[in-house]
Amino acid sequence: MDMGSKEDGANIVEALIACYEAYKYMEERDKRENKRRREWVRPLLRRKSKNVFNNLLKEMCLEDSHAFQEFHRMSRENFTELLRLVSPRIKRQDTKLRESISPAQRLSLTLRYLATGESRRSLEFQYRISHSLISSIIPEVCDALYATLKETYLKLPTSSSEWQEVASTFSTAWNFPNCLGALDGKRFLAIKSSNSGSEYYDYKSHHSVIMLALVDAEYKFLYVDVGAQGRASDATMWEKCNLRKYLEEKKLEVPGDASLPNSDLQSPYVIVGDDWFPLKTYLMKPYPGKNLTADRRIFNYRLSRARRVSENAFGILAAKFRVFQQPINSKPEFVNKIIFAAVVLHNFLRANCKAPLPSEIMGREDTENGIIIPARLQEVGGFERLQAVGRGHANEAKTVRNNFKNYFMTNGKVAWQERMALLH
Repeated sequence: MDMGSKEDGANIVEALIACYEAYKYMEERDKRENKRRREWVRPLLRRKSKNVFNNLLKEMCLEDSHAFQEFHRMSRENFTELLRLVSPRIKRQDTKLRESISPAQRLSLTLRYLATGESRRSLEFQYRISHSLISSIIPEVCDALYATLKETYLKLPTSSSEWQEVASTFSTAWNFPNCLGALDGKRFLAIKSSNSGSEYYDYKSHHSVIMLALVDAEYKFLYVDVGAQGRASDATMWEKCNLRKYLEEKKLEVPGDASLPNSDLQSPYVIVGDDWFPLKTYLMKPYPGKNLTADRRIFNYRLSRARRVSENAFGILAAKFRVFQQPINSKPEFVNKIIFAAVVLHNFLRANCKAPLPSEIMGREDTENGIIIPARLQEVGGFERLQAVGRGHANEAKTVRNNFKNYFMTNGKVAWQERMALLH
């Protein structure tokens, strides 16, 4: 009896040990499975077929092209062409654990973010993609968009004839001859990220990234410089800008001095800017002060009229991509990628879409009736103007400005300029 009891007891112990080991194995397996589910297979996100891309967007493609354009801020045709161009850079391989997200869905997600500035959580529920994965998809696609489009849609003219084309359009459309572009800068507001310190704080104690841009007469960006920290002074921003170096070192194939239309007066080709910039022989800015003579007021108006294309370009950018209408909630290095992607997309759409400009953000002008509807860029919540910096000016630059002023009062005069100048 006793021996049998001992053997039975040993068997029971062995059975209990085996059960315990089996239990621990199952518990560890469940932990691994639960962890995998939390990371990759959240029940809501597993139902991929019910996401906005597979349902609503397909309906838009078939039934409502206008809704598709509102959703992505571009037409189906432009979306298809953009997808063709960028797909090789954003396509990913399937893995054993999950099927990769298609290039079309990655592009749609990124365009929706740029169009609205929605949070990653909001996009997670729409596209059935985890917000952590969305946080990596958006900068990756923005990078790919910039790399794919920049060579075609964001480049400075490379020859004298190309610069003359730009100048001809400015003269025809904005009555400012020998003009190579309008220069402007803006601070893009961003939400402060952890461990960023005060590097990106600007003079208004906002967290921001600075962008400097040269814009042609048709609201396309010719050159952008993005990424300067908000605490950088405005004077430092211009001094470190490559565009300034290229112009001063004569590396841009800018044509030499040329006669102003209907005149024997020779003038260099110039870009136009506001009070923030220094006066140079290649960069015109307004006459300072309030109690100006009539001829100086007229010059300031004519310059402002040409320079306003840069204000309008920023306004169109913010109206098209509403991520810029509030501080961008992203890391500083990702903010740069978002800005670059939006700029090349802006130029891509300007080149491929002949639709009229959005009148609600443009500064429109009726030169026959003397009516101005000013641009509303100052209402955009995600931008700040750059701070004007006082500087001394070389006599040669002042001579160039005076020559333009005198030309606008004589051979270059337009019938409505006195009336319009009084409104400024």
